[in-house]
Amino acid sequence: QVQLVESGGGLVQAGGSLRLSCAASGRTFYGMGWFRQAPGKEREFVAAIDRSGAITYYADSLKGRFTISRDNAKNTLYLQMNSLKPEDTAVYYCAADSVLSSVTAMKSDYWGQGTQVTVSS
Repeated sequence: QVQLVESGGGLVQAGGSLRLSCAASGRTFYGMGWFRQAPGKEREFVAAIDRSGAITYYADSLKGRFTISRDNAKNTLYLQMNSLKPEDTAVYYCAADSVLSSVTAMKSDYWGQGTQVTVSS
């Protein structure tokens, strides 16, 4: 059974940092990524990465503050979030697929349940 389990969310003050993790089980994936959904808003793309880590994509508005990475030995995806702002408050979801373009297109076959990130001002 394939599972994606996110962790690392929580409450942080503006300017702080968090690192999210997404542990995958059941299989490995070529493409993995992060998305987020704020209350009353649509789910949006955050970042994606290929198996080697050589190819990464970021939402333009998040470049320089967020860093995506993965540890294939642990089958785990990470999202390092720095200089957090209240507008980063959202549920963050992990997604995975055998095709990276499916991840960036928000058409992944597999999704996690999400982890809440709340940034206070």
